[in-house]
Amino acid sequence: MAPSTTSGIDTDELSDEVRPQDDLFRHVNAKWLERTEIPADRAAHGAFHMLHDQAELDVRALCEEVAASDPPAGSDDRKVGDLWAAFMDVDQVERRDAAPLADDLAAIRAVGSTTELLALLGRLQRHGTPGLVEWFVDNDGEDATRYIVNLVQGGLGLPDEAYYREDAYAEIRAAYVEHVGTMLRLAGEPDADDAAGRVMALEAALAGGHWTNVDSRDALKTYNKHTLAALRALTPGLDWAVWLDGLGAPAGTFDDVVVRQPDAVETAARLLGEVPLADWRAWLTFHHVRASAPFLSSRFVDANFAFYGTLLSGIPELRERWKRAVAVVEGALGEAVGRLYVARHFPPEHKAHMDRLVGWLVEAYRVDIAELDWMSPETRKRALDKLDRFTPKVGYPDRWRDYSALVVDRDDLLGSVRRAAAFEVDRNLDKIGK
Repeated sequence: MAPSTTSGIDTDELSDEVRPQDDLFRHVNAKWLERTEIPADRAAHGAFHMLHDQAELDVRALCEEVAASDPPAGSDDRKVGDLWAAFMDVDQVERRDAAPLADDLAAIRAVGSTTELLALLGRLQRHGTPGLVEWFVDNDGEDATRYIVNLVQGGLGLPDEAYYREDAYAEIRAAYVEHVGTMLRLAGEPDADDAAGRVMALEAALAGGHWTNVDSRDALKTYNKHTLAALRALTPGLDWAVWLDGLGAPAGTFDDVVVRQPDAVETAARLLGEVPLADWRAWLTFHHVRASAPFLSSRFVDANFAFYGTLLSGIPELRERWKRAVAVVEGALGEAVGRLYVARHFPPEHKAHMDRLVGWLVEAYRVDIAELDWMSPETRKRALDKLDRFTPKVGYPDRWRDYSALVVDRDDLLGSVRRAAAFEVDRNLDKIGK
């Protein structure tokens, strides 16, 4: 029997027990909620997750195909296939275990000054390790025609500063210290439990300068534009030139910045001069291992998921390896995967049809705006001007991203992922001045 529908809505799905005027959400969704179980590898589920699941299967098939074929060396298809194969080569990942970390861990242990620490922080952050201060590139809030670097509070392994001070999170803090100790032991760190306690103390001190989530969402409060000279005056204990050199930032990219939480940056700079280097080395070791764990052997993956997946996020089961592989390939080579996907599932005539549909909608708006009797001539002129500058973006870009500078090695999973992070650093900083 076909479902009963009205305007495309399956009325059989509507609840007979909940009136729409009492609870519209439950009236529409109660039956679906009763029969649907959240998959064990995620913390939430819904219609968009189901769409994602199908796309994930489609991308898996594409990745498997290019990995099994022999695309030209250096091509995007070859890079997609090689990264997929590197992640799915469980035997090699298990055999190499912690070996991919060896050089970086040796560099961390060799740090003998704050200057060396900042240089290494920049280099590791360039390749995907969390930093003392995070950053991103976005349009300037006061001038949308230019891009600018935003500096953001960082340095914590727990979700935000409240976890370090509120009684409600006391058990999580205790579990976090245990987790830090576990990860340090996996990395071969001596006296891991003692080091974990010092890492926690350092992060608690950093958290003392962090802004709350509420303040950090305030668009006006977080817009604090500084020149690089003013930033240096704000943070005399932090040698920005050394950090920027390690990050590989081109000259001029940080000449103007928005410091979103100045107190946090000031606190981080002060602590660089107050906290013993041994504590900083332990802190950086943990965060480097934490960032690398998803691409290492199962003992790193499982320990990392036990805390961040299950304890913090409430996810019972680790996602299947192929699903994690899809996420890794999409994260590193998103538009290369997208090009393969649309060639298979979204032909040009579909994009053309949607472009026509959007064009009709724009013209409908134009007619409505022209005929509105409550708009003043000046408001109508500005509304039509805004409509003229509307740029439809349907399905996929007209110009695909160039991945020629990214090196992917089928025999070097972690290295390939970290080079992809560096590629993104360069791509984002290249926006400055454009």
